[in-house]
Amino acid sequence: MRFWKKTARDTAGATAGAAVGAAVITMATPFIATWEGKRNYAYLDIVGVPTICYGSTNGVKMGDWKSDAECLELLKKEVGEYYERLSECMPSNAPISVQASMLELAYNVGVSATCNSTAMRMVKDGNYIAACEQLDRWVYAGGKKINGLVNRRNASKEMCTKDL
Repeated sequence: MRFWKKTARDTAGATAGAAVGAAVITMATPFIATWEGKRNYAYLDIVGVPTICYGSTNGVKMGDWKSDAECLELLKKEVGEYYERLSECMPSNAPISVQASMLELAYNVGVSATCNSTAMRMVKDGNYIAACEQLDRWVYAGGKKINGLVNRRNASKEMCTKDL
């Protein structure tokens, strides 16, 4: 049985991929923190989902509370996890700003919705400007157009086109 042997080229590619991922996460995390806001106690979001810290919903129960440090660590952990899951459908050669915008969208609406979106199809096609324009479609919650989401998507479009 043969085992695959890493070459210098493979290692360089993995290192470059990790650097891109780190840059994407570094760009997206403060954006997410700003637009999600932070609440140290659990609350019901606009559609009634228990939420805490910077928009975290995983396993949250009403009555939960976290310190500022716990909220920051949770944000970093979750953004990394979202990026890892999103990278399965997002081309790694897309501009960092486009990837960061898709990551912030995924954090807000979910990885599955983002991966299956027209915006992601356009990213895969290399049509980055059109992909960024698709963000205008993601301004509804609970069937209603939300002004805060309009503002967030406008800011996300600016981030998206930054490297284009």
